[in-house]
Amino acid sequence: MARKQKDYLAGLLADDEPATTPAPPAPGPEYKSADAAGAVQEDDRPHDDAPSPTRRDRRSGTTLLARESALARISSGEVRQVTQLLLDPARVRIWPGNARSYQHLTEASCRELIDSIIAEGGQKVPAVVRRVEDDPAHDYEVIAGTRRHWSISWLRKHSYPDMALLAQVQQIDDESAFRLADLENRARADVSDLERARNYAAALADHYDNHQTRMAERLRLSKGWLSKMLRVAALPAMVVDAFASPAEIQLKPAYPLTQALEGPHRSAILKAATALNREQRARRGAGQPAIPAADVIARLLKAGRDTAERLDEVVIDGAHGRPAVTVAGTTRQGVTLRLHSGHGLSDEQLLDKVGAALGRLQRQGRGLQR
Repeated sequence: MARKQKDYLAGLLADDEPATTPAPPAPGPEYKSADAAGAVQEDDRPHDDAPSPTRRDRRSGTTLLARESALARISSGEVRQVTQLLLDPARVRIWPGNARSYQHLTEASCRELIDSIIAEGGQKVPAVVRRVEDDPAHDYEVIAGTRRHWSISWLRKHSYPDMALLAQVQQIDDESAFRLADLENRARADVSDLERARNYAAALADHYDNHQTRMAERLRLSKGWLSKMLRVAALPAMVVDAFASPAEIQLKPAYPLTQALEGPHRSAILKAATALNREQRARRGAGQPAIPAADVIARLLKAGRDTAERLDEVVIDGAHGRPAVTVAGTTRQGVTLRLHSGHGLSDEQLLDKVGAALGRLQRQGRGLQR
């Protein structure tokens, strides 16, 4: 619970302050006056010894009204009570809808957070969890705070067995949980673009019925940016394995690679990715530094360009060895053929040559999609 909210509720719901009994008044002369007949009568002003309301009496009505008002505001939702608990992380599972890859977290990647938790004697920022009912091994699941869960778990195994996970309990559905986790992860530099992209791809089907526009509106994202992220999410596992780590795959440099993979040179790029994966494993085994992500992308794109240059040189000869049909280019939208003059063929023979060119493209894996 936020401190201001907590203090405010505490003030409204606090017990009455102890009343103080006023000291008896010092004795003084009675107030008297004479009437017209000369008789002496007591003045109607209150005597000093008359009973007066105590502080408790004066406050009791106000305090009861304040309590009723505070409870009414809580019931109406104007004031929300937030529950925070100290939990055993072993009883808390990780929600699969979060972008962060739990299995890729390490002591090195969480070192700064671990040191901070030790210095503070616990977490400063609670994780966000929700209760689960379908899992006898767990009571809650983490919506936001995967690194905090991992760090507390690590500390419990390394000299801090009493360290507990500070968690804030929320009651939210899956789509709201996804948006909450996404907001937190956007501010985290250690969540890679590939992790976030794959998280978006899963959420698109799970929460938004594959409607990118609706998803972009709910997350307040650019539709163009979301579209690029979803295309990066579709990178084949063979290409991802060519990098030293999935965390190295970032949107801007990887997007041209996704475009190249959608073209006719996909098989050449995948073949180069397989070779890079073998080279990366050999380097790790020899204790050598990995091939940087920028070099991996450059080599994969080059493999596609080299293949394109070789394929685009397809020429079908006409009469007397002169070219009749040349493949000028192939894209997802179609095939461009150049018909040369002076080929020395009849129209029927030229059409046969066009068919031969299309047949060769089909055998190379870049024929027209029917």
